Amino acid sequence: MIRMFLRHTEPAGRRSLRYPLLAAGLLLALALPWLIYPPVAMDIACWALFAAAVDLLLGYTGLLSFGHAAFWGSSAYAAGLIAIHSGLPFPVAVLGGAVLAAVLAVPIGYLCVRNSGIYFAMVTLAFAQMVYFVANQWRAVTGGENGLQGIPRELFGLDLSDPFVFYYAGLPIVLLGLWVLWRIVHSPFGHVLVAIRDNSARARAIGYPVERYKLLAFVLSAALSGLAGGLFAISHGFASLQEVNWTTSGKAVMMVVLGGIGTLWGSTLGAALVVQLEDYLSTSGFDGIGIVTGTVFVLVVLLFRQGLWGAARQLGAAADRALRRSRRPPPPPPAGPEPAEPIPTSSTTAR
Repeated sequence: MIRMFLRHTEPAGRRSLRYPLLAAGLLLALALPWLIYPPVAMDIACWALFAAAVDLLLGYTGLLSFGHAAFWGSSAYAAGLIAIHSGLPFPVAVLGGAVLAAVLAVPIGYLCVRNSGIYFAMVTLAFAQMVYFVANQWRAVTGGENGLQGIPRELFGLDLSDPFVFYYAGLPIVLLGLWVLWRIVHSPFGHVLVAIRDNSARARAIGYPVERYKLLAFVLSAALSGLAGGLFAISHGFASLQEVNWTTSGKAVMMVVLGGIGTLWGSTLGAALVVQLEDYLSTSGFDGIGIVTGTVFVLVVLLFRQGLWGAARQLGAAADRALRRSRRPPPPPPAGPEPAEPIPTSSTTAR
């Protein structure tokens, strides 16, 4: 019944564009390493999944987290250690990192979801800094400042040293994570999260356990962030303290805001823009990358309040309304005044 209601309340234009957009996105993902440098294409895929996972918490639950680098980075270390010491295929190592991120998110989320607003953001940041301290001090496992090096790419004896080949080996993991996110936000559970975001007091009043829903959303977001972080470490063959630094969380939040909060497509667009811009500036020898990316972020926030994808969607809706108005038949011309009856004259009266 809920599905029928949601299907009828969703705009018809958006329903008609859903599957063409999915097909276009899949074709673009398959063609991406042919269009840009394959390692950069893999980075875009990993960051897109990470940003979409952060958007599940920010855009659909209303919780701003500055601590998701803890899950991205801990999964990167865990996937690297599994790949180095076990020799298992890299998808198993990536999945192991995602499981560790989900387990780590349970106690952190249990303590964080009792707060909201800036307090939630600060508590998540504090926990992320604790993970950063542990990774820095536990040098025997993480390598400390030197990082975890020499992470292999094993897949049943196949040679994945070529970044072009590895992209197509790792792309199914990213697509699986994005599909899970898409299913979550379009499920009744996802709509409850939106209700909690809009008015948590009313959601609690009608019987929803708000803290449980927030905790489950937090754990799911952390697990998918770990999936992206583990794949990122396998792709680079390296895991460093940068992966657990708070700037990594801020970068993911910036991607979400650039693309559009509450739109999974926007997170992907924001990730592609930031990664491609950073790669272009670094290869051109420009040192002030943060200045340019910060300027772009400020301009987008000022000019496009709903992000790039939100602005594109508004423009498409306006064009659709204009097209519908142009197709309407012209209104009939207004009827003229009825002819007045002749006024009798004296001659006609005499007759």
